[in-house]
Amino acid sequence: MADYTSVPLLALIGDQNLLDEFQLEEAASESESKGITAFQSLIDLAYLDEDTILQAMCDHLGSESMDLNDAMITPELISQLPAELAKQHQCVPVSFFDPTLQLAFVDPLNPAALDEIGFTTGFDVQVVVANPAQVINAISEHYGQDEVDAAASGAAMEDILKEFGDKAKEDEGASEVAAESFDVSGDEKDIAAFVDAVLVTAINDRASDIHFEPFENEFKIRARVDGALYELVSPPLHLKDNIVGRIKVMAGLKPDERRRPQDGRIPRTMPDGRKIDLRVSCLPTSFGESVVLRVLDRQAITLDLDVLGFPDEMLSSMKETIKTPNGIFIVTGPTGSGKTTTLYSALAEVNGKGDKLLSVEDPVEFDIEGIMQVPVNSAVGMTFHAGLKAFLRQDPDIIMVGEMRDLETAQISIQAALTGHLVLSTLHTNDASGAITRLLDMGVEPFLISSSLLCVLAQRLIRTVCKKCKSPFEPTDNQLDLLGIDPKDLGGKEFFYGRGCSSCHDTGYHGRRGIFELLTITDPIRELVDQSAATMVIREKAVQLGMKTIREDGLRGIYDGDTTVEEVLRYT
Repeated sequence: MADYTSVPLLALIGDQNLLDEFQLEEAASESESKGITAFQSLIDLAYLDEDTILQAMCDHLGSESMDLNDAMITPELISQLPAELAKQHQCVPVSFFDPTLQLAFVDPLNPAALDEIGFTTGFDVQVVVANPAQVINAISEHYGQDEVDAAASGAAMEDILKEFGDKAKEDEGASEVAAESFDVSGDEKDIAAFVDAVLVTAINDRASDIHFEPFENEFKIRARVDGALYELVSPPLHLKDNIVGRIKVMAGLKPDERRRPQDGRIPRTMPDGRKIDLRVSCLPTSFGESVVLRVLDRQAITLDLDVLGFPDEMLSSMKETIKTPNGIFIVTGPTGSGKTTTLYSALAEVNGKGDKLLSVEDPVEFDIEGIMQVPVNSAVGMTFHAGLKAFLRQDPDIIMVGEMRDLETAQISIQAALTGHLVLSTLHTNDASGAITRLLDMGVEPFLISSSLLCVLAQRLIRTVCKKCKSPFEPTDNQLDLLGIDPKDLGGKEFFYGRGCSSCHDTGYHGRRGIFELLTITDPIRELVDQSAATMVIREKAVQLGMKTIREDGLRGIYDGDTTVEEVLRYT
């Protein structure tokens, strides 16, 4: 059952004792599985009628309810709330008496939306409770998609920057505005609109990270797309503190704390309705604070092993391994190589009603139905090994450990595997055989590794050739030599590269795919592990036994026309 306490409306219904826990959990599951609002799920299940739900929210908020079918929503009224804000926060204006703007929300129990709209518009925002379906219909009727797209586009971002530039010329001697002095006036509205435009533009460009970087003479904003950074825009240097301060306000951080690192989170709804989480990291540097936003887009990731690009034989072997009742399955690779996605997909593969699944992560990146997920919190003693110890008293079948960082975590993981549990985890090593050496270096006894480890998957993410500018080319003898390919063995295979176009920002690449190396721990490998053999010895033996190296899987990507020689050489 889903956790209803994380859904504000259902938590409110529970607090008012209108339904029992089973009914609330069923409503949460209905809402999540069908992609409908909690309000609609309660009605569909016939647990509560519309009037009862609306009255419960009115009592809680101290506000009135309204039937939007009877509301006079005029163009003048609509003009008081920008389309981007209406779409982002799923609301519509129903009354305006300056400076008070009354809004009906799909989710009126979200105080962060009120704060942001009030900050951006400068109005005193009041909530009116209405049927969410009516609110959605009103948004569709009064706000055109074209207007939203224009507001969130790079063009809008450039327009705002031009406005900043014009104002800077008017007052070249203007000093920087302190972040702690934020008020809803003047340029602060432009700052909020600019930050929103940056976020929407970067996310629509499929960015995984957004960097705000202060230097001595410039302030850069860059986005990481397909593993590579490209520059989005460079706003005027004097605005850096204002922009960083705005992000801190959105993330619930202290705007005036500039001496220490801070971490936070920004939940955001995109204009198209997608729910995005942004993990915020602020770091003091010589020329100001560097801010990095990690974009977590649940809808952009498919948690399905079948679509991650594994070779058929490897996929079958992995599925067989993760259905083993006990042992350890490790995924290795550098940061950003897709390890968490692979583990989540493996958990989704075995997530059935007959098993209990527990995970301890730092942090929990995506909520998965049916899995008890525990975030690491070192400040209160909730470390990986502390979580693991507690897990063993929770009668689990399958355990996921975000990362084996130390000897104690590794030892408890092995103990769990040897006592009848399947453990999935990650390590940072260059290849699959290196994971064994890493465990030995931690101090794990060789016989414990050989008796508990099932297999190790090494992976990388490499960029794929842009389909819109994809062109064939003839590889040079030097390139073939670097790849270890004899020209006689090519057999007419074509090689491709991307010329560069507007669709791929002239990089020649669009999207990424995985390349993999799976080391299965067979008896000959176990003998080498017991002898504490070197990484290369284990690797050579595995290749003799049929293991395809990550370089060989990269060649598969080249031959399929998916990637380039340069990408495979770079990552293998």
